[in-house]
Amino acid sequence: MKFIITGACAVSARSVLRSLKLSNLFKDSQFIGWDIADNLYGLYEGLFNRIYKVPGVQDESYREIIEKILNEEKPDAVIVVPEIEVLYWSRNPFNVPHLVPPVDFCELAISKRKLFNLLKNSELVPESYEIEKIKILSKDFVAPLSYPLWIRDSSANTASGKGSFAANNMDELKAWVKINTGIEQFQLSQFLPGSNYGCFCLFYKGELIKIGIAERINYLMAKVAVSGITGNTSKGRLLNDDTIKNVALDVIDRVAKHTNTKMHGLVVVDMKCDENNKPKVTEINIRHVAFSSSFANAGFNLSEAHLLCTLDRVDELNPEIEKKYPQNNLLLRDVDGLPIYVEDYTPIKIGEYASSYNET
Repeated sequence: MKFIITGACAVSARSVLRSLKLSNLFKDSQFIGWDIADNLYGLYEGLFNRIYKVPGVQDESYREIIEKILNEEKPDAVIVVPEIEVLYWSRNPFNVPHLVPPVDFCELAISKRKLFNLLKNSELVPESYEIEKIKILSKDFVAPLSYPLWIRDSSANTASGKGSFAANNMDELKAWVKINTGIEQFQLSQFLPGSNYGCFCLFYKGELIKIGIAERINYLMAKVAVSGITGNTSKGRLLNDDTIKNVALDVIDRVAKHTNTKMHGLVVVDMKCDENNKPKVTEINIRHVAFSSSFANAGFNLSEAHLLCTLDRVDELNPEIEKKYPQNNLLLRDVDGLPIYVEDYTPIKIGEYASSYNET
C-alpha cells in the first residue's frame, strides 16, 4: 500500500510515520510526504520514500500541485497533519481517503478566540482576553487580570509556545509585546502554574475510538525560551486520569454541539492546571502532535488506528479504547535522538549505573 503524510518535515508528521512503521499492518507500505521544506533535516533524514516540496495552502497554486501529486502517486490514503492544512482539507476535500474533523468544528477549534468565547461561562477554560498590541502599549492600558498573567500569540495555527510569557508586572508585559514585533493580537490569560497535559481523542462517525493522555513535564531547550516552553517535550509520561479525560470529552462535545457536527477525526486537547490542580483547556489541536510515536512505543498505536478509520477498516481495530500505563513510565526525547519510552523508571543512586545494552 502507499500513503501520503503531509507536513512531512515537521516533528509531528515524522512521529506519525514512526508509529506506522511499528504497525504490523502498515510497516511494509510506501510512505510519501510533502512539505514546504523549510526544515531541511526532514528532507534528508530518510524516513520517507520521497518528499515533495509544495507551496503553503494560502498559495493559489497549492491545489493544482497537490492534485498533480495525487494523480501521479495514487495513494491509498492521506494523513493530513499541519493544522492549517487540516482546515483547508476540511473546507476543500480532495478525492482521496483522508480523515479530518468537520469543517465547522475545525473553524471554531483552531481559533483560540472562538473557543474561549464559547466556553467563557464555564470553568473549563482560564479567564482570558483578546487584546490588540496597540492597546497594550497605550499609556492608559490596565491589565484585565491580576499578575502574574499569561500572554501568548492568539492567532490560529500557532505552536512551540510562540509569543508565550508569564508577565509579573506591567513593565514586563509591555516589554514582551514590544519584543514580539511580528504579533499584532495577543491573548492575556489567567496564569496556570500546574501540570500540563495533552489528551488525544480519535473519533469515527461520532463514536470515540481511542483516547490517550500524556503529561508534559520538561521541554527541549527550555532555557532558550523566556516562557520555558518550546512546544517539544523532553520529559513526560503517559497516564490514566478520568478528570483529564472527562474535561477533554466535555469540551469536544460542546464544540460539536455548538457547530451542529458529528465528531470525526483526531484532535488533541491541551490543558494546564490551576493552583488548585483543576485542569483548564488552553487549546484544541486539530492534528497529531509529537507524542504520537510515544503512544505507539508503549503499545498503543494511535496513528495505526487513525489510518484504519481513514480506510474504513474499523473492524480491524483493537477494541481497547484506552490503554492502562504503569505509574512509573517516562517519555524521553533529546535533540539528537529518537524518542524513548521507559515503562518502569527507577531513579538510580550515585555509584549505580543504568544500561539498556543487550548482551545476548
